[in-house]
Amino acid sequence: MKKFALAAAFAGAASTAFAGNLAEPVMEMEPVVVIEETAGSSSSAGLIIPLILVALIAVAMSE
Repeated sequence: MKKFALAAAFAGAASTAFAGNLAEPVMEMEPVVVIEETAGSSSSAGLIIPLILVALIAVAMSE
């Protein structure tokens, strides 16, 4: 009889843990990600590093 009472108490406690309400579940909206392309600063900006490398190679070959 004690086991039956203990099982009933656990069943009663477990049922309240799963109790819900009648309200509709709220679905959160995911934020919209907007990617905006930016204009480049100038066309010569990408030429600085290759020009430095060419100058270094020229100096190394002259020695």
